[in-house]
Amino acid sequence: KVSLGNPTKGGRKKYQVYVKNNKGNVIKISYGDSGMKSNWNDDGARRSFAARHQCHLKKDRTKAGYWSCRSHKDFGRNVSGRFW
Repeated sequence: KVSLGNPTKGGRKKYQVYVKNNKGNVIKISYGDSGMKSNWNDDGARRSFAARHQCHLKKDRTKAGYWSCRSHKDFGRNVSGRFW
């Protein structure tokens, strides 16, 4: 039993999340570079990341890019929701 849609630290990469795909199967998505620092509390860095990765276009919950673009609100401190 796993918690669906709840990103956690750990796994093969820096973060992981379990979701259901369109067939109804539970899949694990790993994302993030374990060697890099996340700079979510800097407004300029968040905006730059969102522009560089085109976060406003990420809609598929079964892709790592979707979760990476939204990880600032899951793991950042005092960071509001989406900013793009």
